[in-house]
Amino acid sequence: MASGEFAAGSLEKKRKKWNKKDPRQKKKKKQAKKKDLLKGSPQGRGIVLEKRGVTARQPNSGIRKCVRVQLIKNGKQLTALAPKDGAIKFIEEHDEVMVEGLGGRKHGAKGDLWGVKYKVIKVNNQSLEMLRTGRKEKSKR
Repeated sequence: MASGEFAAGSLEKKRKKWNKKDPRQKKKKKQAKKKDLLKGSPQGRGIVLEKRGVTARQPNSGIRKCVRVQLIKNGKQLTALAPKDGAIKFIEEHDEVMVEGLGGRKHGAKGDLWGVKYKVIKVNNQSLEMLRTGRKEKSKR
């Protein structure tokens, strides 16, 4: 084995070579991939398929109001949270919604929701917050 002042390069090459053959390293590399349904973009548009309630994890209890959305850009389906009180009333099936990440660590779920990583921000090109507070009315498509 090389040792000395300028041996770092050869040691690094050997380590990489053996890491490729190690089954534990292969497994670790496979697990590292996380799938991002928005494909790197900050927001995405989709069509609402259904409304559903998602139960909160322990120690909290309650039913969080969510919608099932099919993205326009790639046809993938995701579950998005309708944030704040009464927001679900303004979302109907077959509406076009804009979703963005919830803000969990490493694109993960936030808080007490299993697998919910996105939230609704617009419905039919109207801000959900404006609809919720009564400053705008929902446009008919």
